[in-house]
Amino acid sequence: MARAIWKGVLQLDGSEVPVKLYSAIEEQGVHFRLLQAGKLQPVKQRMVNPETGKPVAPDEVQKGFEVEPGVFVMLEEPELNALEPEPSRDIEVTRFVPRDAVPHAWFDRPYFLGPDGGDGAYFALARALEKQERVGIASWVMRKQDYAGALLPHGDYLMLVTLRHAGEVVSASALPAPTGRKPDERELRMAQQLVEALADEFDITAFRDEYRDRVLELVQAKASGRTIEMKRAEPKRADDSLGNLLKASLKSARERRVA
Repeated sequence: MARAIWKGVLQLDGSEVPVKLYSAIEEQGVHFRLLQAGKLQPVKQRMVNPETGKPVAPDEVQKGFEVEPGVFVMLEEPELNALEPEPSRDIEVTRFVPRDAVPHAWFDRPYFLGPDGGDGAYFALARALEKQERVGIASWVMRKQDYAGALLPHGDYLMLVTLRHAGEVVSASALPAPTGRKPDERELRMAQQLVEALADEFDITAFRDEYRDRVLELVQAKASGRTIEMKRAEPKRADDSLGNLLKASLKSARERRVA
């Protein structure tokens, strides 16, 4: 069973809904320990002076902000501590916007919000958001950090997804302007046929971390004294012809449909 990592209270125009926060993701990356060769003893990373190579004691390390190349403003811990937000358990919902009003690029990390007693108001809010196709915009403080987030319905429950702050998302207008010719009618028809041929349901189980799977297979084999042959993925041949790419993709999609 999932364990709550934080408790808070949804504040909605005078109404309060106690909630519990649960992580909606579980990291599955590959983590290695750094060991000294031969002795297999864990090694530690230390701060060193790059010019002398000598270690620097923790009490001699100070934070600095580079304002221009080689020029730093030195900052003291008490100064930074004074700038931290005031602790709070309030999750303030300031407005409700249409479901599609927040572009996907702004979404960051998802959390589940579960009820913390008084289930009626909680489930009523989840149903109202689902029915009206709305998303709540919220702000809160957690672990000495300010957050902005989107409050979403997720089935019968609520989900709170942190949002990136202003200036963190690159606008599409910053991309290079399109160059070259526009696709012709034939290419547009082929692209449409390709989309139709690949139309299917979303299956999250199809997206595995294949590198992690191969590493774990190697670890298990070596731990049991076995050897395995590790095969590398074949590099794909570059082909800058849109028509050829569409033809190959469409043929492959049709073959998979028949199989």
